[in-house]
This record gives sequence, structure tokens and C-alpha cells, in this order.
Amino acid sequence: MAESLLTPLRECALEIGEAVKSHRGRGFSGERATQYHLDLVADEVALRVLTGAGFRVFSEESGISGDGELTVVVDPIDGSTNCDHGIPFFATSLAVMRGDELIAGLVRNQATGTVFEAERGSGAWRDGEAIRSSTQRDFAKAIVSFSGLPSRHLGWGQFRSMGSASLEICLVADGSLDAFGVAQHSTLNPWDYLAGLLIAREAGAVAGDYRDEELVTSDDVVRRPVFAATDELLRLILEAGSI
Repeated sequence: MAESLLTPLRECALEIGEAVKSHRGRGFSGERATQYHLDLVADEVALRVLTGAGFRVFSEESGISGDGELTVVVDPIDGSTNCDHGIPFFATSLAVMRGDELIAGLVRNQATGTVFEAERGSGAWRDGEAIRSSTQRDFAKAIVSFSGLPSRHLGWGQFRSMGSASLEICLVADGSLDAFGVAQHSTLNPWDYLAGLLIAREAGAVAGDYRDEELVTSDDVVRRPVFAATDELLRLILEAGSI
């Protein structure tokens, strides 16, 4: 792991976790639909810490800030509704891009303090221990999770919808879940999934998009991704079309 690269990401995520504690339950900011007061507080910390470390920042909450060779794509709080309502499943997601290359990612579960991280080519880690995705190939035994509510059952064993895409992708990375994807008309933005994408791939998981669009992008676009422990599960879900 590139200590010099991941260290400011860890510091940023830790400081965000402390900053939002006193702002949970304040509700919407009134500045933008579905934006909470805690999102603004988290974003202020992210911009200060990351631009101060020399990064260019692309944040869900404030767009582009700063200048630098490396860009950090940031979701200050992924799962803002969970955070504001006291549901202990929300995260900070930080993905580092060098041009069009995804080179590092960190996701901190702000409810528990658990940190998932990866640098390209160096494996994936949870709180300093190496992680691997599951080897599940039998969909009937798979535990899957979705952003959005599935309109039909494809034959999975069990499913969940937990409200924080970055964390759910990391649960695919560490083998807790066998697959995660969007359902019906749900979409994700790069700040939702980029850090998790690298962590999942470094842990041995695979990913694709329902429309076969490139997932590694720092543009302000929407994607329809699926993450799975094995090629067999990914292929089955993608071939089924939008669920």
C-alpha cells in the first residue's frame, strides 16, 4: 500500500466522522434536494484536508476544487439519510484518479470506524488485514444487495437494500455479500462507487455495467453498475437485464 497516498485519505475520513456527529438529526440543508446539513459539514472538511494535501477534488456536494496532478473523487457521506436518522450504515468514499486511471481508494464506515482501502496492484485491506471476495457461483445460495427495489426475483438466496453503495461494494470485496447492483431505474454516480470499485477488484471481485459503459470515470455522469464475487454471478445478473 502506498502509505504516502493513503495517509491523507485516512486523515480526511477520520476527521469527517468526528465532524458530522453533532450534526446528525438536523435534517435537510434546504440548499439542494436530498442534501443534509451533515453533508455540507463533511464536504467542508474534505475540501480543506484534501486540497491542503495538494489534491484536486471532485465532490458530490461542491464539484471541482483545487488543483493538482491527482484528483480525489469524494462522497463526503454516502448514506446521508442513514446517518441523519441514526441508522448505523454510512460511509465516506474517497477515490484517487491520475488522469483516467483509478489508482487508490478508501471507504470508511463512519458508524463503526472500519476502513476498507486499496492501491492498484497491491490488494485490498480491511483495517489492515487482507480481504478476498467470496467464491460463490451458485445464485440460489447468493446473498445480494441492491440500490433500489428489485421488480422481480432472479433466484438469489437472499437480498438486502442497505442504503450506502460504497459500503455494500466493500461487503462484496470482503465476502460478506456475493453481489451488489442497481435495480429498476436506480443509478449511481462515480463518487458512489469508484473507491469501492478498486477495492472490490483488488479483492478478486468483478464488475460491469448494464449498458456496458465504462465505470472508471471522473465525469459527472450516471452509471448502472453490478459488482459480483465471481464471473458466473456477474454474467447471470447482467444477462437478466435491468432488474
